[in-house]
Order: sequence, then structure tokens, then C-alpha cells
Amino acid sequence: MSGASQEELLKLIEPEVEALGYELADLLVRLGGGRGLLRLYIDGPNGVGLDDCEKVSRQVSAILDVEDPIPGDFNLEVSSPGLDRRLVKPEHFERFAGSRVKVKLRRAIDGRRKVRGILIGLDGDGIVVREEGDVDHRVALVDVDIARVVPE
Repeated sequence: MSGASQEELLKLIEPEVEALGYELADLLVRLGGGRGLLRLYIDGPNGVGLDDCEKVSRQVSAILDVEDPIPGDFNLEVSSPGLDRRLVKPEHFERFAGSRVKVKLRRAIDGRRKVRGILIGLDGDGIVVREEGDVDHRVALVDVDIARVVPE
């Protein structure tokens, strides 16, 4: 495997993380230039601590050493998603319904590139965010660039 895409890396790494009892909540890949970066954000039923991150790091390092999907040097980091976690998967939008969120859009919709409010949840192939004044905005998932929980 040479120069794997983010999707290929996800297919390689996610089953390993899940086999250890964690969710791969997000994956950040920055390659090229100098030293690359592969950052995994993991979550567990009771959150994650340093020991959890170390366990996942050891397992993923072993798989990456064997499969060698990334050319050149890179750093592997494993972390919790944090309080301001990104919402990436459809199930994230279900799980965090009722949370305050900020959503950056890939393109302007109704003249706006950002929506902030309470995540109502999934609605078919989109999400609904309720702004102050009970104004609901439906955004197709394909139009979501970055969605994050806003810690309260």
C-alpha cells in the first residue's frame, strides 16, 4: 500500500480501534512537506484516558508498521475528542442531539457560511440546528464542512 488516502487509512485503522473497545471518532491526516501527522481521536463508553490512548497507539503503530500505508516519516498521535469534539459521522449527530453546536458550511446557504444553535438531530440526509428565536435550519450533511460541539 503506497500513499493511502484518508478513506483507506480509515478502513485499515478503524477495525483495530473498535476491536480494542473504542470508537474512532475522527481521523486527521496531514502528509507531505516535512514530517507528516496522523492523529486519531478515540472515544469509549466511559471516556478515554492516557492508558487508553497508549493502548490504541501501540496497536495502530504495529498495524502501520506491517501495512506501511504512509510513505516517509510521520508522527502518530492518539487523543480524546475533547469537549469541543468534531461531529463527523451521522451517528455523532444523533448522539449529540440537544447539544449546542457551531457548523461551518462548505458553501454559503441563504447567504450564510455558519450556523450556531442547538442540534436537534438528523433529518434524513441532513441535520437540523435550532438558533435563538426557535428558527430551525436544515443543512444537508454534504454541505457541512466542520461541525463542533460548543462546550457549556
